[in-house]
Amino acid sequence: MTHPVYYSGIDLHKKTAVIHTIDAEGKLVKEGTLKNHPALLAAYFAEPAGLHRSVVETTSGWYWLSDLLAELGVEMKLAHAADLKAICHAKVKTDRIDARMLAQLLRIDMIPEAHQIEPTLRAQRDLLRARLRLVQRKTSCLNSIARLFEKYNVEGIGALPELYRQQAHCHRDQAALLDRHIKEIERTLRPRLRRDLDLYRLGCLPGFGEIVAATVRLETGDVHRFASHRQYHSYARQVPGAANSAEHRRNRPGHKAGNVHLKLAYSHAAVRAIQHYPEIRAVFQKKRRKKAPKVARAFIAKELARIAYYVLKDGKDFDGCFRGQLLKRQKTPTWPRPAGPDYCLAGDEG
Repeated sequence: MTHPVYYSGIDLHKKTAVIHTIDAEGKLVKEGTLKNHPALLAAYFAEPAGLHRSVVETTSGWYWLSDLLAELGVEMKLAHAADLKAICHAKVKTDRIDARMLAQLLRIDMIPEAHQIEPTLRAQRDLLRARLRLVQRKTSCLNSIARLFEKYNVEGIGALPELYRQQAHCHRDQAALLDRHIKEIERTLRPRLRRDLDLYRLGCLPGFGEIVAATVRLETGDVHRFASHRQYHSYARQVPGAANSAEHRRNRPGHKAGNVHLKLAYSHAAVRAIQHYPEIRAVFQKKRRKKAPKVARAFIAKELARIAYYVLKDGKDFDGCFRGQLLKRQKTPTWPRPAGPDYCLAGDEG
């Protein structure tokens, strides 16, 4: 017996969810605005009986809804908000219209799907992202102190005028506090990150430390969702966008599509690789003679992303070569190699 299939578009908000459900022919079955309470949503999807599929846009609050729908046996797709706007843009935009449009796009399989990280890995990835924000704030504090030194042409806080000394002390204390929190996050994450073979392999790449390897591993997810390293480069923001028209060809280097966390991880790895590997530094210097320094660094970061893609995709150790040249220095991570190929990241939400 074939069960009927129903398609539900969910416009999720902080306190409520607007849901529009249609059948396989696109006819309205039911709709409503519900408070974000598990019992109310469970009752909504309990009737009519059949196979329920749903879609929700990427928002900051989709985790709990994904977990709830999985418990209810309702398949959920995550719609990429920016790509969705390119497909359907209406003059009149309301929550009901958004939910209806989502349901119709789901029915005809036109949802631009965003990647859903495994539930067991969410907490680790989000904690790494929190660490990055703390690092950025710490850097901002240190830069503020440097600007004060520059303003008065001095080299120490004691040489600043009184009120500026107070500013500098505040920035210094904030930087120290942020540094302590960063170290606490790293101590929390380390025991959870050292049991993954892919993580170990990434740690062997030039310029990769434990944090960069973990960021690449968690932000990439299943690398097989990328058909080629070129698609992965685009996702990792290692190639510029394009603005081509007729015979005109222009790059869009400031385009923000893709994963900014991967971009920063590869940029950091490129700086370290240039510092510590003469062969990579030679490639960088050769590029720098023709291009700006940041373009030359981006070239190194792009090559590291290509290497990481194939290490993850093929499930093989790094061969020690950079653009066909064997690196004299071969590194191993500071954590032990897992004993077998079946290890995965030890994830938990606690």
